[in-house]
Amino acid sequence: MATKINREALRQRIKELAGLSDDERAQLLELVNTKKYGLVWEDHPEAVEERLRTHLPVLDEVRERYIPGATPEAPNHILIEGDNLEALTALTYTHEGRIDVIYIDPPYNTGNKDFVYNDRYVDAEDDYRHSKWLSFMSKRLRIAKRLLSEKGVIFISIDNNEIGQLKTLCDELFLEKNFIEILKWKRKKQPSFLATHTASVMEYVLVYANDKTKLEKLSIEGTSDSTKKVINISNAESIRHFRAGVRIKLDGEGTLKAGVHKIKTMTVTYLQDVQYKNGYTLNEVDVSSRFSESQENIDKFIDQELLFITANKGLRREVSVEEIGKRKSITDLLLSEWGDNQESESEQNNIFGKRIFDYAKPIQLIKNLVKSFNSSSSSVLDFFAGSGTTMHAVMQLNKEDGGHRQCILVTNNENNICEEVTYERNKRVINGYTTPKGTAVEGLTDNSLRYYRTRLLPRQRTNRNMRDLMAAATDLLCIKEDLYDELEIKNLEIRNIRRHVRLFGKGNQYMLIIFSEEAIPRIVQWIAQSDFLPKERIKVYTFSYTNYPYDDDFAEVEDRVQLCALPAAIYEAYRRVLPTEDRFYDNEPIDGKEDNQ
Repeated sequence: MATKINREALRQRIKELAGLSDDERAQLLELVNTKKYGLVWEDHPEAVEERLRTHLPVLDEVRERYIPGATPEAPNHILIEGDNLEALTALTYTHEGRIDVIYIDPPYNTGNKDFVYNDRYVDAEDDYRHSKWLSFMSKRLRIAKRLLSEKGVIFISIDNNEIGQLKTLCDELFLEKNFIEILKWKRKKQPSFLATHTASVMEYVLVYANDKTKLEKLSIEGTSDSTKKVINISNAESIRHFRAGVRIKLDGEGTLKAGVHKIKTMTVTYLQDVQYKNGYTLNEVDVSSRFSESQENIDKFIDQELLFITANKGLRREVSVEEIGKRKSITDLLLSEWGDNQESESEQNNIFGKRIFDYAKPIQLIKNLVKSFNSSSSSVLDFFAGSGTTMHAVMQLNKEDGGHRQCILVTNNENNICEEVTYERNKRVINGYTTPKGTAVEGLTDNSLRYYRTRLLPRQRTNRNMRDLMAAATDLLCIKEDLYDELEIKNLEIRNIRRHVRLFGKGNQYMLIIFSEEAIPRIVQWIAQSDFLPKERIKVYTFSYTNYPYDDDFAEVEDRVQLCALPAAIYEAYRRVLPTEDRFYDNEPIDGKEDNQ
């Protein structure tokens, strides 16, 4: 995006350039003056952007908030407390090109105190309301695109206020050819009677691929399987009478015993034994649950053989021919069955005993979006994490299909939301909790959670600052390599060894971090003599004032190591996304001489 000031400065430079003919100068000026199709807005600098002109973000683990998984193989999920522009910058070093699914639910910019820019709410009377929102979103989406894997996909929730601007912005950032779909999500069952004009019950999910040619077909259509619920957990308990002849997904002949059956969030109570044979019930039965269908509809569904008892004793119905004929598109059906605001409120009430977040999305919506990416080991990122639904959905999905997805959440701590809501919710989901009605909910214990905070270090590349960045890099490296278990280094004769070198490992993966180049000769000797290290190459991160990782020093063990110079690799990753650096950023330090600044 070129602002008016930038264009004028460019025109002036072209006029002053030597060696151009009048025709060449005229053609260049014409190019500068030509507007391309797309969004043009006035850029509004953010306070965080200004901080990043002079500072670099790192991540520090809050170790007392670590929640270990029940097994060593449990996926490591990450929660980052901090400004998401700082956190996204840090993630460009640890995860560039490695995120498969991004889901975000950004502020909708309604003008009703939902969007904060530079610590102030942007209200409906702000003349720069839309340009501030575009400035805010474009900076974050540019980095998000870098984080996506080649086959990655991004889902963005939005409503009517900014959908047009967001679509055009994403067409520019992700390229229009990578646009997949605008999904429609029915966020509530009925419109508000207090609405002034029309009362919308729909929101949207924009879907873009990083590279559409490499994205496998999303299984969004297949997730519906042409069935619908007849129960809604937000409804009151009621009883429906089932005539004989209801379809049942149980083989052979037998008896479904009377009693309570818990299926995920659904509870169904059969008040009498149900006899069945060859796929149909043989007797009448009364059923108690939170029905969303009237007795009249239940009778109709039974007559049309649409209603059925599932294999796990739950209830569903197939979509009728008439309903299929009324669909305008597959997505009109899909997202009307993907949870709603009432379910989100119920989920919060079950975990916290009250609603604590006004605009949280339901688990089902995010779970289905993540599941549509056909991999059970995908990496998932949400950098507008809010109440933490995305991590909850990922963990629930892993339990349902045996997956090993990893989730990263980012949110600030305004009003203690990160500590008291995002973290607390997922802590309870992992450990288990009891609902206000006294129902015990089993924990999703095969998950671990690590909590980090962003911290800023001086960006000026002095010797001391480089040492400080190297010292702070351990947590970044653990995240990057997904290695958190520190191992004792035996038979290495270096005093205060942890100040000079640290070893992390799990299975056949190992990582060495060398903080002092003076320790390299002994470390090389130790690697050469070690018999417990794997045959695979060990990742070795060495401190260096330049980008030289001491290849010559490691020549003796070159077939056993993969070298990387730090902090040069971090500077290089950050350079691609940070705002224009200050004049000191590119200064080379003097090798081997510590400064006193």
